[in-house]
This record gives sequence, C-alpha cells and structure tokens, in this order.
Amino acid sequence: MSDRTRGAVTALRAACVSRRALIAAVIMAATVSGCARAQLSGKAAAPALARADTAALHRILDSIADAHHGIVGYAIHNLETGERLERRGDETFPTASLIKVPILVTVYDLVAKGQLALTDPLTVLRIDQVGGAGVLQHMRPGLTISVADAAWLMATISDNTATNLLVDRIAARRVWQKMEALGLPHSKVHGRSMNAIARVSVDSAEKYGLGVTTPNEMAALFELLARGKAVNAQADSAMLDVLEHNEDSDLLQRFAGGVRAAHKTGATDRVRTECTLWYLSSRVVACVLTRENVDTRWVLDNEAQLTMGRMGEAIVRAWTR
Repeated sequence: MSDRTRGAVTALRAACVSRRALIAAVIMAATVSGCARAQLSGKAAAPALARADTAALHRILDSIADAHHGIVGYAIHNLETGERLERRGDETFPTASLIKVPILVTVYDLVAKGQLALTDPLTVLRIDQVGGAGVLQHMRPGLTISVADAAWLMATISDNTATNLLVDRIAARRVWQKMEALGLPHSKVHGRSMNAIARVSVDSAEKYGLGVTTPNEMAALFELLARGKAVNAQADSAMLDVLEHNEDSDLLQRFAGGVRAAHKTGATDRVRTECTLWYLSSRVVACVLTRENVDTRWVLDNEAQLTMGRMGEAIVRAWTR
C-alpha cells in the first residue's frame, strides 16, 4: 500500500471514530437531559392510566338497577384515576354478612394496639354455635381455635359461629368506635350473628339486622384497606389477602371472569350485598347493596344475585382494557 493510500485509510478511520463519538455524545446528552427532567419533576414518566366511559357505565348500571325488583345502591371508586360513580350512596342499607369486614378491621386494629393477639385462643361453646354459613356449628363443643382462625373463617366462608366468638371477644361497641374513628359513622354491627340476644341499639337491629352501612361508607373502608390506612400497611395487606380467599363468587364476581379480587358478600332473604377491590388495569372498589328484594329464594339465579352479577360484569369490562 502506498503512503498516499495508507494516509487516506487512516483519515477515513479517524473520521468514523469521530462520528461514533459524536453519536455517543448525543445519546448521552439526551439521556442525561431526560434524567434531569425526571429529577426536576420528582418522578419518572408513567404510562397513561386507562379511563372508563363513566357516563356510559352509569347508564348501564342504572338500567340494571331500575329493572330490579327491589332497591339497589352502589358506590364505585377507581383508586388511581379518581373516577367515581354512585347511586343512593349515602342511604343506609342492611349489610347482612358484609358487616364482617368492619369486624375484621377492628380485630386487626386491636392487634396493632397490643390489646389482642392473633394467637389468642377462643373456645367454641355449644351456646356459640349458630346456623347459617360456616363449619364451626358442626364441630364438637370445647374446640379451641385462634383469633386468626376465627377471622379467616369469618371472612372467607362467612362462618357465623366464628363471627360470634370474635364479637364476644372484642365487643360490638369497639367496632362502632373504630368505624367512627375512620369517619364511617353509619357502619355499625348490632351484636352476634343469628342471635338477637344482647343486641346493641335494639331499634336499629330490628330494622337492619346484623349490621348497617351505606354504599359510600363501605367503599371508603375498602379504599382505606387498599391504601394501607384502615389500620396500617402490614395489617391491611394481611386483611386483603384473607378477603382474596373469599369463596362466594355468586354475586359481583359471577360474570367477572375470575379477575383477581378481595371481596366480601352478605345475604338474607331480602338482602344481597357485596363490596370488592378489583385489581384491573387500575384498582377499582365497587360496593353494591340491595334491600327489599321481592325474590327471596335461596337459589343461584335469585334475581338480586343476577342483578349484581350483571353489574359486576359491566364494571370489570369498563376498566380491563
């Protein structure tokens, strides 16, 4: 290779190196600039959250509720986007077993305060055993379980005997106090499940049964749980894990397609209720409460259960893009 050719090749190589260095410098400058902007804003850029056509969803839910032979109230909160819908949100409804969520929260609150331990023993006496949902009613009297066991049975299979053991242990008034401290003054348990003895506030118990709440208050309680503010982050996470194991999927979950959910249901002859935290494209709390239902049958296709199933389907479809 001649000196002239060798010199030309060397110059070309130098130019290529210089070009690569320039490109690298531009990329580095862009990266640094992006990082600086993120630092100045205090957070990294986040993808846009999916928003629902809430006007259309409101029409669908109200149409389903209007067709129902009974009274329907609901409250729906998207925790990330701030979208909210409600119908009869501040009206009081019987809770049926949905009131077991405030009982659960009060139990964990007392544990957090050191006034109760999840390992504390509870003895199942014959007088505690009541009918309805649950397995403890069929166990031998004298059986000992822990507070944690009772809480699990109460929340997952709505065990009424387990509920009574916990209410006796913590006292119904403490549930009132905890709910009032959270800004939920209308959410109250009236005493033992399936047992009218020693009911707190007899007139209210006569009207509402085991418990009373509003759609907005129960939705607010589930939102507090989701944000770690009902008791504390650790306790609320533990309670949501328990509620994810709820075995009743006949109401809001019926047509929801198996979407991950922490939820609790309730049912009496003329009442069906459920509150759910769904993990969709964003977290959505949905509470639907019914009362004065004409269909009092204990069958899968009870009208209230179908009504709530269709409402749950509509809510999930609105945010699962």
